[in-house]
Amino acid sequence: MEARWKKELVGLIGSARNKEEIGELLTALLTPAEHDELARRWQIVRRLIEGATQRKVKEELKVSIATVTRGSRELKYGKGIFQKFYKRLRDKKSR
Repeated sequence: MEARWKKELVGLIGSARNKEEIGELLTALLTPAEHDELARRWQIVRRLIEGATQRKVKEELKVSIATVTRGSRELKYGKGIFQKFYKRLRDKKSR
């Protein structure tokens, strides 16, 4: 995929006025299966951040260990974006 297309997509999502619009946009852009897959991938990462083992996440979410490992690798070697957003969500809930 071209880099400019990715930038345009980020700009598109960033132009949403609220969470509802983001939800509507995702529903329009993604198939139900793609939407479910994105949500599942976040659940994998969230559970790993909260201390669940890879095997437990695999069993709970009924996904392959390779999918869980990919999330785990991003947490360990990535730029920390998942942790950053997890903290934001956690902080928002505690208010």
